Amino acid sequence: MPRRSPLPRYDHGQTYAWNYEHAPAPDAHPDNLAIPAIPGDWDFCGLPVASPLGIAAGPLLNGAWCLYYARLGFDVLTYKTVRSTARNCYPMPNLVPVDCPPLDQAPPPVIECPQMRGSWAVSFGMPSAAPEIWREDIRSTRRQLADDKLLSVSVVGTVQEGWTTDQLADDYAQCAAWAVSSGADVIEANFSCPNVVTCDGQLYQQPADAGRVAQRVRDAIGNVPLIIKVGHLTAHAAARQLIDALAPSVSALAMTNSIATVVRRQNGQPHFEGQTRGICGAATYAASTRQVAMFHKLLSECGSGLQLIGVGGAASAGDVAGYLERGAHAVHVATAAMRNPRLASHIKQDWK
Repeated sequence: MPRRSPLPRYDHGQTYAWNYEHAPAPDAHPDNLAIPAIPGDWDFCGLPVASPLGIAAGPLLNGAWCLYYARLGFDVLTYKTVRSTARNCYPMPNLVPVDCPPLDQAPPPVIECPQMRGSWAVSFGMPSAAPEIWREDIRSTRRQLADDKLLSVSVVGTVQEGWTTDQLADDYAQCAAWAVSSGADVIEANFSCPNVVTCDGQLYQQPADAGRVAQRVRDAIGNVPLIIKVGHLTAHAAARQLIDALAPSVSALAMTNSIATVVRRQNGQPHFEGQTRGICGAATYAASTRQVAMFHKLLSECGSGLQLIGVGGAASAGDVAGYLERGAHAVHVATAAMRNPRLASHIKQDWK
């Protein structure tokens, strides 16, 4: 059997802007794709969908990337986080392969390695095109996306010096409303980014404020499904407080948005000026599935109808099943899909 040519993928040796401008065409593949279906009836936040398999916001820099991965078999496409104002990406390196064991609470520093082994440190800083660009791009993407695919748009507030929580909430709500008016099927509000130190990246750790922001977004988008993406939590009490604050307004929780730790070079010197960065990929799978299981138990105890979306380290049909078995309603992949664009096809072929 002839060896298939590699598919285009995010080039972590190039800048974010280069990858944004050099997105592959939706049909940029050398072979005919015959992607099997996953049997069963599936929904995503109440909307019918062909499978529980989606792709997280990280790899989908713009509409062209969304359409490319949709063609490759992903059924929920999450458009990379957008803002009410343009923001540049952090300087390179943005993706640093690391050598580390499975991570959990308060992980030790991790060491960079010359080759990707399943996990990397992520340092983008939630960049965004200007609203007039991303709004038109979302509109065009939804028109071109197949009817049986869902377009979720990740939004974040852009906090300004001296802002109150209400002002931050209004900014989140404005972005969400713009995304919905442009055609988004689902809104994902990002309440967690380990690579920024402002409150927009740590909102999930402040349940009362998180609840206020979520309610403001809900008011702005009506009945459109609303997902909140949260970071790493291990304490039951904190998880229950967050559930209680968000449940009145949201449809689902997506977890886990990486695990933050310090990254060191091979010579022991710090990367990123010693600041923590989020680790994504295989090293987060065990911690994220435990978090999903904890939230599922708490949701069952309080009778909540919130859905859970598992994110972190999934790279196979078995990994996806592991999330579903622990209470996730759907699973989003990112790192593994960036490394292997055929991943959705492989997962669907191996489904049992």
